[in-house]
Amino acid sequence: MQDKPLTIQSDRTMLLDVHSPDAQACRSDIIAFSDLVKSPEHVHTYALSQLSLWNAVSSGISGDEIIRRLGKWSRYDVDERVLFFIKDQCSRYGDFIMTEYDEESILLTVRRPVFSLQLKAEKSLVKYLTPREDGSFLIDRMNRGTVKALMIKLGFPVDDRIPLTGGMPLEIRLRDTFTPRPYQMDALGAFLGDGGPGSGFGTVVLPCGSGKTILGILAAAKLGKRTLILCPNVTAVHQWIRELITRTYLTENEVGEYSGERKEIKPVTVCTYQIVTWRPDKEGPYPRFSLFKEGGWGFIIYDEVHMLPAPVFRVTAELQAIHRLGLTATLIREDGREDEVFSLVGPKRYDTPWSELASSGYIATAYCHEIRLQFSEEDEIKYALASKGSKYRIAAENPAKVEAAKRIIEAHPDDSILIIGQYLTQLELFRNEFGYPIITGTTPNRKREELYEAFRKKEIHVLIVSKVANSAIDLPDASVAIQISGTFGSRQEEAQRLGRILRPKDHDSHFYTLITEYTEEETFAQNRQKFLSEQGYSYTIEKGY
Repeated sequence: MQDKPLTIQSDRTMLLDVHSPDAQACRSDIIAFSDLVKSPEHVHTYALSQLSLWNAVSSGISGDEIIRRLGKWSRYDVDERVLFFIKDQCSRYGDFIMTEYDEESILLTVRRPVFSLQLKAEKSLVKYLTPREDGSFLIDRMNRGTVKALMIKLGFPVDDRIPLTGGMPLEIRLRDTFTPRPYQMDALGAFLGDGGPGSGFGTVVLPCGSGKTILGILAAAKLGKRTLILCPNVTAVHQWIRELITRTYLTENEVGEYSGERKEIKPVTVCTYQIVTWRPDKEGPYPRFSLFKEGGWGFIIYDEVHMLPAPVFRVTAELQAIHRLGLTATLIREDGREDEVFSLVGPKRYDTPWSELASSGYIATAYCHEIRLQFSEEDEIKYALASKGSKYRIAAENPAKVEAAKRIIEAHPDDSILIIGQYLTQLELFRNEFGYPIITGTTPNRKREELYEAFRKKEIHVLIVSKVANSAIDLPDASVAIQISGTFGSRQEEAQRLGRILRPKDHDSHFYTLITEYTEEETFAQNRQKFLSEQGYSYTIEKGY
C-alpha cells in the first residue's frame, strides 16, 4: 500500500510522488480527468474539478473508470466525499444531449423532468429554447454554441453529439524532413479521438517552446480540410506561414495572410484576432466575421486560446459544426472564462508537466532569479507620498533596475538576451542607456521582423521588447530574459514570458525578474514566484545585484 504513488485528499487534490517507479504510469491514468496544479521537484499536485471531470466524460471515460483508476494508484482509501463528487459530476454530463433534428433546428434532450422546468424558468435561456411536450427543446442551429455557453454557467454541461461537418477537402502532405515528438503524437491522438461524435474539437495545453505549431500542422494534415488559423499578432501569423511552407508541401499560393498588411483568403489562411474583431465603431457589427463563415473551413485553430477575445467567443458559438483546436501554454484566463473555452472551443484533451519535457530535453532547463533592489532615498520618499494607484508603477520604474540589468548582461556575454517590460517610458530609458533596439506596439511589422531576424542571426545580442513579446514569437536562441516590469503578478503573463527562453538548446536558460523590495511590486511578485515554483522551476531570491 505504501508503495503506491498517489495520495488523494478530501479537498479533491491529489499528490503524486514523482520518485515512485509507478509515477509515470499513474500520471498517464489521472491526467485525463484532473488538472495539473503544480509540479515542483518532489510531489506534483493534481485537482479534481467539475470541468476536469466533464472533460473526462466527454472523452469517453466514465465515473466508474475514474474511481477504478484512483483505487489502483491511491496509497490510502479514497474519502467518500471525493467519491460522491466524482459520481455526482460525472452523472451530470449526459443530462443534456444535443442531437440532429432538421436543417434549421437541433434537439436538446433533457434526461430529468425537473431540469426542463429549470430551463424554462431561466431568463438567460428562454429566448433560445422552444419547449416540446416531452420535455425536450428545439434550438435554432445558429444558437447551438450560445446555449452551451449559457448552460455551463449554470452548471449544466451539454453533451453535443451532433457530427461535425466535413468542410471543403484539402490535401496537406507532410514533408519527411522532421519527426514529430512522442508527446505531440499523443496530443494529436487525444484531440482526434475515434473520429466519431464528440471528438475532433478541444484544447491542448503544452509549454511554450514545445512545438504547439507543429501539433496544429499535424492535425491539419490528418484532417485534410481547408484551415483557418487565428493568432494573437502578425509575428505569429508569419511564424505559422513559415512553418506551414517548411513542414508541408503546401505552396505560397495555398497559404494566405489575412492581416492589416494583406487580405488574402486561401485554402489555408492565417489571421490575427485583432483584424477579425475590427469594426468601424464600437457599437457596430464586425464586418470581417464573414471570414469565418465564407471560407469553406473544415478546421479552425485558435493559437494562444487563453487570449481569445470576447467577440471571437461569440462568433465561435456559431461554428460548432467545424473541427476546432485550441492551443495554449496555460488555460489560466485572468477573466475566469475557462468554462467558455470548454463549451465553445472544446474540452482539454491533453496536458503535460513542463518539468517533464525539460528533463527529456524537449524544452530548455530554465533557472528563475528574483533580484530585489532598493530605492534611492529620493525615490523612497516619492513612493511613500504617492497615491495608492501610483505606487506600483513607481516601484516598477525604479531607476536602480538599469544598473542591475547592466550587470546581468555583463554576466551573460555569450547569450541572446531579451529585456521585457510593461511601461514604454521605462523601455525608452533602457534604450537610451544601452543603445539596444526596441520593439513596442507601435513598431511597424516590417521593422519587427527585421529585428527578430537580426536577433536570430546573432547580429543583435540584446533586444528590448514590450508586452508584444508576451506570446507567439519564435526566437529559438533567446536564453536569458530580464523582466523589468509586468502586469500585477499575472500568472498568464509569467508563463508566456518564460516561454520566450524555453526553446531547446545546448545550455541552460535564465529568467531574471527585477523587483523593488518593500513595495507593492514585491507583493505582486509573490504570485509569479508561486506560479514558477509550482511549475517545477528553480527559483532563487537575491538582494541587490
